[in-house]
Amino acid sequence: MERIAIVDGVRTPLCKMGTDFNDLGAADLGRIVAREVIERTGIDVKEIDEVIFGNVGQPSNASNIGRVISIMSGLPDTTPAYTVHRNCASGIDAVVQAAMKIKLEEGDCYLAGGAESMTNIEVELIKPMQDELMALTKAKTMKDRLRMMMKFYPKFININKSLQYGLWMGLTDPTCGLGMGHTAEVLAKEYGITREEQDQFAMVSHQKAVAAREILKEEIVPVIAPPKYKKAVDVDNGPRESQTLESLAKLKPAFDKYNGTVTAGNASQISDGACAFLITSEKRAKKLGKEPLGYMKTYAFAAVEPHRMGMGPAHAIPLVLKKAKMRLKEMQAIEINEAFAVQALACLRELASQDFAKKFGYEGYTGEIDPKKFNVNGGAVALGHPVGTTGARLILTMLKHMKRHDLNIGLISLCVGGGQGAAVILER
Repeated sequence: MERIAIVDGVRTPLCKMGTDFNDLGAADLGRIVAREVIERTGIDVKEIDEVIFGNVGQPSNASNIGRVISIMSGLPDTTPAYTVHRNCASGIDAVVQAAMKIKLEEGDCYLAGGAESMTNIEVELIKPMQDELMALTKAKTMKDRLRMMMKFYPKFININKSLQYGLWMGLTDPTCGLGMGHTAEVLAKEYGITREEQDQFAMVSHQKAVAAREILKEEIVPVIAPPKYKKAVDVDNGPRESQTLESLAKLKPAFDKYNGTVTAGNASQISDGACAFLITSEKRAKKLGKEPLGYMKTYAFAAVEPHRMGMGPAHAIPLVLKKAKMRLKEMQAIEINEAFAVQALACLRELASQDFAKKFGYEGYTGEIDPKKFNVNGGAVALGHPVGTTGARLILTMLKHMKRHDLNIGLISLCVGGGQGAAVILER
């Protein structure tokens, strides 16, 4: 069977919520990377069979954002397009679905990726305010309208509370009732992972990302952002050169305010960004005359208890290795998304545990991960985690790293809100 070629890919910088990409929506970010991939590969847009994009915070003004990105990027109206939503694995799933379609011979040329503007995730009004607004629309006379407006108490328009409903409710699992940060606290208690360990992990992530800032430019398309269009943003703005353990230790717990260990400093940054690839069959890549960045060898998805969602990679990784008939020690580079420092640490701990492998039938497919192979350019704690984009970003970062160091095989994985995990093995 033909291999799945990832011909080329590019991403925007990852920018903290409310900063450089404040005035760019997810569709705008997706258009930028999609158009850049088209230009870099020289592909005739008429030859693209379909467009597939991952996105979590579905904007109401860009329903089926994959289709919006497709048309905004200059593809013909006759090119079908759709949107994938698997929470944090949306970007990976877009790439996987392109691969599956190629294997099924439904097409051989796809534009796929992920886009997310967490800055512009729409604010959901608190329920009492929704009810009053609905009643106001039904008022027939001016007297009725004035009477209804008198019921708008200050608590109804509490901006902080509204933002909490809009953004944080979107990051809350409806089946277990826990926000993603609270699931991280579950793991901290279950595995006895201390605040100090989490802060140390976070500091190292920043140190790696700062050291790799120029290297990571290789995967970034500079963005001249509105409204002034004067500044070309060409680096991730999350990594902090001055990050210290002392400053991390001063931060208060963000979720469990009394007994918690997860803070804004040892959790992933809320960010905006997009990433896109041209994905083809190996035969089609040769016809294009392009040497692919690499190939997707195989992929796997796993599911865990929703309240322990961060453990998804510990299950997806042995599953993808088993599927590929390979061993963890054969992986020359490994990326596990840092949704939370504690989540990444818990996964590393379980993967190194023989009891864990025996319990789930993973013997031979787990083991200790060499720190020199792990998240070598930093992770989401420093770089940011635009949820619909991160899976695709991990693929791009890994392929660029493999090319830079002449590596043949690499593994990426991430946890997924709702209690899932995803993993992909890439080769060159």
